[in-house]
Order: sequence, then structure tokens, then C-alpha cells
Amino acid sequence: MNRLGFLAREALINLRRNLLVVMGAVLAVFISLALAFGALVVNQLLRINTLAWQDGVHIIAFLHDEGLAGIPAGAHQALVAEVTSWDEVANVTYVDKAAAWAEYQQIFADRPDYLNIDPSVLPASARIELTNIDLYRDVQFRLASESQLIRRVETFGEQIEQLSSLSTVLNLLGLGLALVLGMSAVILIANTIRMAIYARRDEVAIMKLVGASNWFVRIPFVLEGMIEGLIGAGLAVATVWVAFRNLRTLGDSIEIVSFAVPDRFFLTWSIRILLFGAAAGVLGSVLGLSRYLKDEDGSRPISAGARVLEPL
Repeated sequence: MNRLGFLAREALINLRRNLLVVMGAVLAVFISLALAFGALVVNQLLRINTLAWQDGVHIIAFLHDEGLAGIPAGAHQALVAEVTSWDEVANVTYVDKAAAWAEYQQIFADRPDYLNIDPSVLPASARIELTNIDLYRDVQFRLASESQLIRRVETFGEQIEQLSSLSTVLNLLGLGLALVLGMSAVILIANTIRMAIYARRDEVAIMKLVGASNWFVRIPFVLEGMIEGLIGAGLAVATVWVAFRNLRTLGDSIEIVSFAVPDRFFLTWSIRILLFGAAAGVLGSVLGLSRYLKDEDGSRPISAGARVLEPL
């Protein structure tokens, strides 16, 4: 325990001595991992909403009124029966004019000025769920052949495709920036370790002279890098979590968008981000140490005048 305490104290001393450089390394880790974590959360939001919309109504066909323009009674039900028989269609729900008016009143219950309209202007509609959202263009084309009965067709397939494309772009952009900044963070941590080694070169030389192994000398510097990575990762996790909580509170009033990202997702990825931050710190430390501390194997005996810090 005494040895572990000594190594931890040495790591904290190194952090205090190079505080400004340490802050730069922590900031680089924080920005890179916050971008990566943020991109993952946005992608999860898009995925949840895309799946929700894929499971709902995909196409709405608004119909001309029966008895007008040569449309006979029963034409709506005949169309619904025909569309239901298509292989691409999973289910069709018919909404008549009365149901459309009731739905309109419910949607705009808090906007009484919107209710001063003639209910007859609201058309009946056929709401279509597909077996596969990718088939929406085929169904849209087949509905176009019923132009005498159908006044307009609305499809959500294009919006879902746009969401998928947006998710891909955001992922690539966020992860690309995170990768570049992550490499910068590793380099900054390596430079921090090199400065710490140089600042304590006399102490390191004395430790080597009294028989300390290379790993005993290295561990405080490795701990320093790991602490820097963990602090940056912890700040990234906290920032993204707080930002999402505020966004979810703000978005509760937007019923068409779901912010129901499960807590398990945050817990799992928070642990992974922290582990990645620690690993990045260790990697930066190893890079810094590999150049400025000679390996124990094959090195010559160290005398009082020997240089322990010697670039390869």
C-alpha cells in the first residue's frame, strides 16, 4: 500500500507542476470525447424516431367525397379493400369525414380560433402501413392510377430516408472530428509526460541510481496520463448528459419527436467513454516514455554521471 501511495503522490505532483499543459491535454480529450459521445446520442435519437415512424402509418391517401365528380357511394370502401390486398401493404385504416373532424378538434383543442371552419372541408382518408418502408414508392405509384378518387397522397418515406442520411452524415462528421481531436489529445498527453520527465530528470536519475526498475519509474507518469484522460472523459460524459437532460425537458412539448433514450444506453456508453479516455491517456504516456526513458533491457549500468533521459 505504501508503494501505491507513493506512486499516486508522484503522479499528482507531476500534474501540479505542469498544470497549464495538463489543462490543454484534458481539454483536448474532453472536446474529442464530447463530440464522439454527442454523435452517438444524436444517432440514437434519430434511430429511435426512425423506428417509431417506420412502425406507424407510412402513406396517407386523401380521398374525394363520394357522390361528387362521378364518384359512386361505396367507392372508398372498394379502394380500401383493393389496397389491402396488395402484397406491399400490411394494413389500411379508413378515416371518414366525421372521424377526421373529431381528430382535428382534438389536435387543435387549445386553439379555438382554428375550429371555426366547415367540417365538410376535411376529406376522408386511407392510412396505409407497409410491410417494408422501402416499398413506399411502389405503393405511391400504384395509388397514382386512382387519380379520379384520390385527391392527394402524403408519404413519410422520403422523410425517413432523409433522417437515415442525416444520421450517417452526423456520425461520420462527429466521429471524424473526434478521431482527429483524439489523436491531438494523445500527442498533448505525450508532450505533457515528456515535460514532466524533463522537469524531474534529477529525481529520476537518483531513483535509477538506487536500483529502481524502469517500470517503477514509469508508473507515476502512466498514472498521470491516465488521470488526464479520465478527467477529460468524465467532463465529456457529464456535459453530454446535462445537455441531453435539458434538451429532453425542452422537447417534452414536441410530441412528434421522441427523446426516450434509455438510461442503459447512457450508462453503457459512459463507461466505455471513461475507459477510452483512460486508454488514450495511457497511450499518450507510453508514447512519451518510449522516447525519453531508456529500456531496461540492454542498457548499460548507470553511474553517477550517466544520463537517464536520452532521446532515442
